[in-house]
Amino acid sequence: MPKIYQYPDQVADAIIQQVGKTIVLGLPLGLGKANHIANALLQRAVKDSSIQLKIVTALSLEAPRPGSELGRRFFEPARERLFGNYPDLDYIRLIREQRLPDNIQVSEFFFMAGQWSTSPVAQQSYIPVNYSHALGLLVDQGVNVVAQILAREGDDFSLSCNPDITADLLKLRRQGKLKFVLAGQYNSELPFMGGDAQIGADQVDVLLDSEETDFELFSIPKRPVSFQDQAIGLHAARLVRDGGSLQIGIGSIGDAIAHSLILRHKQNRDFRRLVADMTAGQPALADAEDTPFAVGLYGISEMFVDGFLHLAEHGILKREVDGAILHGGFFADCRSFYRRLREMSSTERARFVMKPVSFTNHLYGQEHEKRQAREKASFINNAMMATLRGAIVSDGLADGRVISGVGGQHDFVDQAFALEDARCIITVNATRTEKGKARSNIVWNYGHQTIPWHLRDIVVTEYGVAKLRGKTESEAIKAMLNISDSRFQDELLEQAKQAGKVEKSWQIPSAWRDNTPERLNTQLYRARQEGLLPKFPLGTDFTETEQRLLAPLELLKDRSHSKWALTKMILSGLLAGTPNEHDQACLERMQLASPSGFKERIYQKLLLAALAESRV
Repeated sequence: MPKIYQYPDQVADAIIQQVGKTIVLGLPLGLGKANHIANALLQRAVKDSSIQLKIVTALSLEAPRPGSELGRRFFEPARERLFGNYPDLDYIRLIREQRLPDNIQVSEFFFMAGQWSTSPVAQQSYIPVNYSHALGLLVDQGVNVVAQILAREGDDFSLSCNPDITADLLKLRRQGKLKFVLAGQYNSELPFMGGDAQIGADQVDVLLDSEETDFELFSIPKRPVSFQDQAIGLHAARLVRDGGSLQIGIGSIGDAIAHSLILRHKQNRDFRRLVADMTAGQPALADAEDTPFAVGLYGISEMFVDGFLHLAEHGILKREVDGAILHGGFFADCRSFYRRLREMSSTERARFVMKPVSFTNHLYGQEHEKRQAREKASFINNAMMATLRGAIVSDGLADGRVISGVGGQHDFVDQAFALEDARCIITVNATRTEKGKARSNIVWNYGHQTIPWHLRDIVVTEYGVAKLRGKTESEAIKAMLNISDSRFQDELLEQAKQAGKVEKSWQIPSAWRDNTPERLNTQLYRARQEGLLPKFPLGTDFTETEQRLLAPLELLKDRSHSKWALTKMILSGLLAGTPNEHDQACLERMQLASPSGFKERIYQKLLLAALAESRV
């Protein structure tokens, strides 16, 4: 059994006694970090400059930090309910305050989206690496301590949410190829996961186990699913083949895809009607499927997300491989996801098997078995932008700023080409709103690429599907133009013609010339009213009033970049009539029902205007 301690400082003492004052601390990606142990080691290094502390990690979780008064009013009352007592990571605070001492370095290979876009320290310390190569990164960095939260049953422990890299680190240690201290922190909320996540007590060197350091798992609240996201989900659901394998990610598009697959299976007539409405007049999509699932799907995904649980509950995720309906590398999701995993019977939970990313993200090792299991694979990943030539932009900007990370996206693109009948499906919203203006996410060229154009396969926007693999330059560009927003099609087409990639006489077919949000919203509005396309198809932790506030607050955040736009909204709010019952509840939730002072009255009018504009 490991040496058990009640206080983080005791664990820090034990670690320093074993490895000395040069510490290379590996913290798991996302949820699995042992926050109290990491904080104790950090504070030792802050107080003692002779300690050299290097932290190598990814996806450092932190609760949202509202940048506005309205954001604060929305978030603060819900903070405890949404995030509980999840402990802050002290190195995040020091980086934000630009007070990280010279003897401490923090390097990440994946950021929370946008978390460090304005931090020179974080940007300078970022290490670009595929998720499947992160094991080698940790070994090369000389990792000598791994600090991870653990689940426990009797004398056995589970890496639970993060066997992704730790399982392979422990394997190297057992083989005598690596030496490090595994410092575990018991967490009572972690579900005990089997597979490669289950380890014996002899693998844990020191353990922090105390009620004072037990904490609620970080919850990722679900975002509302827009009509654009729902349309992407409906298009993507036609590309998933019965009897096949599936990867999906976290976020509103991942939720939309899972929900669309459930619609296809459980309400097939409605599913086919919605697709027919969206694709009226367009050529039939080759190899599309729109029937319910008879054989079912097998999940093979680096990230085990809530959508997979819903697919299993609806009888879609049911094709077994070695007794498992899903193999996943890590998880981090909403509270109900953790609760449902904990409350499953051990037999049911054993069908969701956690594995290292060396298993999920590539075919090396057991290649024959993996190829047989991953038949008809659909690897679905999201992106920020795509070029007309099919290059994908997912993790960074043209000015060099890292927004998130490559993660496993390239790994699964590579698998899609290595497997005989697999598909790499990239989803991207055709447009975004930036400073009050619509911008195209389909561009002619861009100064940063995550996936190069020679690995182009399938791109899905809210306007349709572009199949690019094996296509000529001209054919691929035309397919991308067809699924672009019509407000930007003429400019994009002209750029392609100027580059000599499309013949001068070619025009975008009429069936694709009405790619507009207005048309899409009109087509899908009735389905939302009928309950077929809810804003939160997989549930939410937000109250009904908070759900109504999300879109207006997002609108105000975008309009805040323009004084004229805000002035117009204030005038609109002044002209608004008596608030209805729902608007009044929103005002009360934001402490603006009875404004005191000029500033609060302005906030009230802005909110009323935003509520009216975001009504649908």
